[in-house]
Amino acid sequence: MRQFGLIGYPVAQSLSPEYFARKWESEGIRDCVYRLFPLHSLRELPELLLENQGLIGLNVTSPFKQEALSLADEADETAMRIGSANVLSIDNRQRITAFNTDHIGFDRILEQIRPLPEAALICGSGGAAKAVRYSLERHGVRTTVVSRHSGADRIRYNAIDINIMQQHTLIVNATPLGMGSLIGECPPLPYHTLTPNHILADLNYRPAETMFLKKGKEMGCRCLNGLVMLHGQADAAWEIWKKATKTFEIHI
Repeated sequence: MRQFGLIGYPVAQSLSPEYFARKWESEGIRDCVYRLFPLHSLRELPELLLENQGLIGLNVTSPFKQEALSLADEADETAMRIGSANVLSIDNRQRITAFNTDHIGFDRILEQIRPLPEAALICGSGGAAKAVRYSLERHGVRTTVVSRHSGADRIRYNAIDINIMQQHTLIVNATPLGMGSLIGECPPLPYHTLTPNHILADLNYRPAETMFLKKGKEMGCRCLNGLVMLHGQADAAWEIWKKATKTFEIHI
């Protein structure tokens, strides 16, 4: 049995097992299984691989996307450029290669937005936010990152005023706020300054309408959740895993 899975913490809310199960069933694949592996630290990964010798690929979620890149034995050029990895491919010697397909998933969200805005505000500075920034800038959209922590490449939430909100008509929540144990929470933005010209995109997809999106909806904004991103990054991960393992036999 070929094994795949998701590492991170928490992972219980993930829809990845259901998505891959449906995908494999539709393709007639019977020798694959997808499991959730909640890890408190990536130091647990070597033991996980020893206990699951059939592991071929792993998705990586918060809070390990940046750390996973440095942990891998090698990484593809795009993951290195972005600075984070959400996909790991594992060979029969348990050597790990890191990839990033989050930017491909976010491209799926951008396909729903026409015309693209001139500037976007990205809430969060972690691995997912880095992929969002990469995707937006490849499409010619200027980006500003806002975070709780100071940095040369970001501003803090208390710097956000009505002018910044008006200049950035696309706002992306790339934080975990709104899902799991953080359900009901949202980035601390001046939501009262939103207008119907704004588009809010949340990378979270469970619940379908997070507090971030609810506040945007109340102000007449167009609101998009992260479900299409989940599907897009998962499809791209599957292509990586298929290529890494040569061919997958289809059992009918």
